[in-house]
Amino acid sequence: MEVDHPRAHRRACLKITLCLLAVWFSISFGAGILLRDWLDAHAPMVGGAPFGFWMAQQGSILGFVLILIIFACLMNRLDRKHGYSEES
Repeated sequence: MEVDHPRAHRRACLKITLCLLAVWFSISFGAGILLRDWLDAHAPMVGGAPFGFWMAQQGSILGFVLILIIFACLMNRLDRKHGYSEES
């Protein structure tokens, strides 16, 4: 497989990274800090704890792990598309 232009690969890589960082910020800062009181009042309890508290403590960590998995899948697909795959 022929290697595509490195700038196109880098630009796509930055786009994926910045989008996922924005999602991570929204989950951790938005749900854990800004919307915590609203989530406590309007969302169901999780494991005996208010949902806003749960998102601040556990949800942001789980969100981060999911973002890592999504990042790995998207980057593997991008590498195959641009010819940087490690597969033969």
